[in-house]
Amino acid sequence: MQFFKDLSLSTFVAGFVAVLVGFTSSVAIVFQAAQAFGATPAQVTSWMWALGLGMGLCSLVPSLILRQPVMVAWSTPGAAVLATAGLAGGFSMGEAVGAFMLSAVLITLAGMTRWFERVMNRIPMEIAAALLAGVLARFGLQAFAAAQTALPLVLLMLLVYLVSRRWLARYAVVITLVVAVAYVAAHGQMAWSAVQLELALPVFMAPEFSVAALVSLAIPLFVVTMA
Repeated sequence: MQFFKDLSLSTFVAGFVAVLVGFTSSVAIVFQAAQAFGATPAQVTSWMWALGLGMGLCSLVPSLILRQPVMVAWSTPGAAVLATAGLAGGFSMGEAVGAFMLSAVLITLAGMTRWFERVMNRIPMEIAAALLAGVLARFGLQAFAAAQTALPLVLLMLLVYLVSRRWLARYAVVITLVVAVAYVAAHGQMAWSAVQLELALPVFMAPEFSVAALVSLAIPLFVVTMA
């Protein structure tokens, strides 16, 4: 097959990094959003099962059909919106699911009609950037909190990334990840006892729809995702 003929170490690493960044860049925020809405461990696992399966199929199938790379990932700003709204309280897990569905309908309509694109073209990029920054600022600032408890690890990862970026740019992210894992494992900080291999199962959650959830969850989720 042409697929295996085109497969090489560089293309494999590029795909791995794309999936690694696309999947793990906001996984912590997704977990926080689910927990903020009172999700059970089984429901959180179901979320990750559905997101992983959906992202994988939506990336694999179009790439094979169109013969060009197609990468589908969830929206980090969208997950941040849900996490912030969940922490503020007042919404149930069912309303969060309903907000996801309503937002998906709005995104589909926007893509089919292109009306949202025309509206966004009239909005200065500075305003759109400020909107995203306002949503992600809280989570971005939390990243610096790690320096208070793991300063050597943070500095090591930064140094390795900068050096790798200079000499082995294609593998910078992978090298940084491997070095960080090796450092943590060497210092006995890997919580292997917390790792359990189990088969993920989907859990049905009935959606709930309300005007408050539409205004406070679905529409903001739609706007920051499209922006």
